[in-house]
Formats: sequence, structure tokens, C-alpha cells
Amino acid sequence: MAMASGNNGGGGGGGGNGGGNKVFSLRLQYYCVLAAVVVAVMVLSLAFVSPSAMGAVRQNLGAAVVAAAAGAANASASGAGAAAEAAAAAESEASSSVVLFNFGDSNSDTGGVAAAGGIRIMPPEGRTYFHHPTGRLSDGRVIIDFICESLNTRELNPYLKSIGSDYSNGVNFAMAGSTVSHGVSPYSLNVQVDQFVYFKHRSLELFERGQKGPVSKEGFENALYMMDIGHNDVAGVMHTPSDKWDKKFTEIVGEIKDAIRILYDNGARKFWIHGTGALGCLPALVVQEKGKHDAHGCLAKYNKAAQQFNTKLSDLCDEMRLQLKNATVVYTDMFAIKYDFVANHTKYGIKWPLMVCCGNGGPPYNFKPGKFGCDDLCEPGSKVLSWDGVHFTDFGSGLAAKLAMSGEYSKPRVKLASLVNGGSNKSSDS
Repeated sequence: MAMASGNNGGGGGGGGNGGGNKVFSLRLQYYCVLAAVVVAVMVLSLAFVSPSAMGAVRQNLGAAVVAAAAGAANASASGAGAAAEAAAAAESEASSSVVLFNFGDSNSDTGGVAAAGGIRIMPPEGRTYFHHPTGRLSDGRVIIDFICESLNTRELNPYLKSIGSDYSNGVNFAMAGSTVSHGVSPYSLNVQVDQFVYFKHRSLELFERGQKGPVSKEGFENALYMMDIGHNDVAGVMHTPSDKWDKKFTEIVGEIKDAIRILYDNGARKFWIHGTGALGCLPALVVQEKGKHDAHGCLAKYNKAAQQFNTKLSDLCDEMRLQLKNATVVYTDMFAIKYDFVANHTKYGIKWPLMVCCGNGGPPYNFKPGKFGCDDLCEPGSKVLSWDGVHFTDFGSGLAAKLAMSGEYSKPRVKLASLVNGGSNKSSDS
């Protein structure tokens, strides 16, 4: 879903796109790029979905761009090698005190899908903090940006961003519309993991040749490996009979297990994994989907599914913690964090917890299905959680990041900074 001014096309409509750049208004851009998610839903639930239900899926699911086959961050390696001293010096220079690798979807995409698809996203996206569009589906920062800031490192550059990228502090492989399930989206989790393996091999190859690579062997070994993915998979499963959910979620979590194992086999030892948020509280779904609402106005069915998925994901993290020697696997309950923003919104100074910042119609939702544009745009700095009905505002992401990093919602109860700066430093195993 997307929301932005309907006249955000860059001044001059299609003819003003220069060399063929694709320019999208906010809500229109999401509707125009739903194909990846629609395909995801079809693959996940084709056998169970009626034509009318599939129509609802097409309308309601947001945050995807069909990206063409992408190039990778290739580095030119030449020469027969260099002296050991030169290689050591290059490796030392490239080592970063904090290295992060992130795998995810639109919730942590920092511009990857815009770069991959050649999409020129227009204001008012990015109006907060960055003060210009950055490819994030938000008015400002997403949760991972706040994580980087707290660790005193730069924002992570997207893997496919060819202009101006510096990967010495890690890489963001997250892409809007991505799923865990293989073959469902162009940049599903297995593809993102393959991209990481490629990136690692090429980086270390450069060091072996005495050249400067982005991340050293030590950097990979000490890096934090983050995952925030599965939201689109859960949304797709929602349009299958509830008695099929358990099997579907088991399959999805099984693919996350495979990804963790591959990363571990490639040296990863510190894992930070987010559960899915309170999908039933997304304004776009609350307004458009039918079903029972809970006491706080959220769709009970969607939240039940999100919690069911999260239980399996948490159990997987417990299993991996026991199986992976010398690894720390932390699961963070993002559902509890984000649901509390709605259930106890006054505690956070939020007046309308289900209202969209960039939308139409005013409180309590400011969301009119099918109507593009930000005719009713909230004031900068407003305490509004949702930017477009699906993704958080800079304000909402900041709140969520602070609580996630605290360790209070994590299992084991580990502060993010403690994990990054030397180990688990567990305060509790419960």
C-alpha cells in the first residue's frame, strides 16, 4: 500500500521522467508494484483461495516491487597477489568496529527495492530526518536505521545500490515485497542469503590478493546477523483456511532455519531475529478487511495468525540456540512491542493509534481505500504510528527500535549493544 500526494510524479507526469526513470506517488507506487506479493499469495495459497478472496488480497497487501534480475556488488580483482604485509594492512584498514548484515522485507528496506527497480520515489516520503526520499517506505527512518545509530555506525547501504555505497560496516539485503518462501518473490530470503555468501567470498578474495575489500574475515566473524522477514508470508497464509495455517507456518519457519544454518556455516555467530508485528493493527487492513475486531480495533484473525507464526519462530530460535555451537540466537517479540502501541497508546502520547499519517479522510483512520495521495498529511513530528497504512513513521520506528534494543522483549533477555560489543551477557534465559 502506498500513500502520497497524487501529483508527486516529479512535475510533468510521464514526460518528465528523463531517461525513462519510473516515478511513483506514494500510495500509487505500492499498488503498482503489488505483483510480487500477489504472486507470493498465489504460490502460498492458490489451492485454497476463491477468486473473491484473491481480489481482496490484491487490494490489501502492500509493500512490494517487482525488481528485475539484479547485478551484485562486483569488485574487480586483478593481479597475481601481493605481499602478506600489504594484505594484512588492507584487512586492518577495512575492519569496522561494528559490522551488520540484515535480511528482510519493506520493514527494513533502506532503498534496495528502489535501486533494483530503478524507481524514483517522490516526496513526501523521506521528509523527516533525511528531508528527501531515500527509497525507504516511510517519512523517515526505519527500525534498522535507529539500530545503526545506537551502535554509532552509518545506515546500512542496500546491496544493489550502485551509487555512493560503502559496505565497510555491512550490507542491507532487505527488499520490499520479499518473502521467506523460496521462489515466491524475486528476493526471497534464500536469494538474500545467496547474495551474502557471494559478497563474503568476493570480499575475502580481495584481501587474499592484497587489495582492499569492504569487510575483513574478522569483520564477518564478529558481525551481527539480523532478520526481520515473514510479514508477507503470514499475510498470504491469511487467505487460506485456518486449519492449514499450522502446516504453512511450519514450512515457512523451516526455510528460516535453513537460512540460519547457511549463515552459521559461513561464520555467523550472532543472530538477532525479529518476530512479525501486529498485522491486525495495520490501518490498511483494519479499514479494508472484514472480520472480528478486538477491544482495541485490531483484526483478531490477523493478530492470531501473527502470534501463531511468532510462536514457531521463537521455538526455532530456542532450537538453534541449542544446536549451533558458540552461537547466540536472540528472538525479539515485535508483536508485543507494536501491539502495545495500540492497546496502551496514551502511554506513548498517541491520540489515534490506527490513523495513517499520509492519507485521506482524517481521524480515526485517515485512509480511504483506492484513493491516492496525501490530501490529509499529518504535521511533521506528529505522534502518529503509521505512515501509509502498512509501514511505520519515523516516530513509530524510533519507539519500536528503542524497545527492541532494550532486551526487555527478547529471549534470552539480551540488550542489542551487549550482543554486538562482545557476547550475549544474558541477564535471564526467560
